[in-house]
Amino acid sequence: MSVPFKDADELIELGTAGFLKIECTEEGKGFLGAFFIVNAKGEPVEFTYNRIDTPNIFLWRKDDIRRHASKKLATSLFALCKDTPRLILCLAQEIDSEVFSQDLQLSIPVCRLAPAIEAVEFSDAEVRDSVEAHDMQNAFWSPDKPNEESIEHRLFAALVSRGLLLEPFSRASIGLREVFAKQPTNAG
Repeated sequence: MSVPFKDADELIELGTAGFLKIECTEEGKGFLGAFFIVNAKGEPVEFTYNRIDTPNIFLWRKDDIRRHASKKLATSLFALCKDTPRLILCLAQEIDSEVFSQDLQLSIPVCRLAPAIEAVEFSDAEVRDSVEAHDMQNAFWSPDKPNEESIEHRLFAALVSRGLLLEPFSRASIGLREVFAKQPTNAG
């Protein structure tokens, strides 16, 4: 008698999701970025990373420098990436609404996430939604929220049901610390 089982091939068919992570450097003179791609099971598929230094930060307004750095890092990470995910997730506290509603136009859905208890600015070009994960999250979709029959929506739902809506951001942050801790810093 054989053991009954069901193969998880359906999850593989959903494709991958990209998690865009942007962090300020410890010394505050630049930003680190990671684009971590996982499949619907949360298994790592690809990890790209980069760093941007922001000279003369005293000349920039704080919001403008973050937006500029986010755009530069996102474009460089997307160019380095070999896999094309079905959707991209990022944290609203790290990526301003203008980055994907004005600065960069993508053909795949981008979702900025923020805890429902946080006040977050969003653009009229974004579609606002809420998601029940471990806690309630606001989701800001650009250019549009995937319809319920789409494979992108099914992938998003699979990530939520497996507790993978926010967790990959932690792994991306750990990856950034690991990578940049081993690289020499520029002196002078």
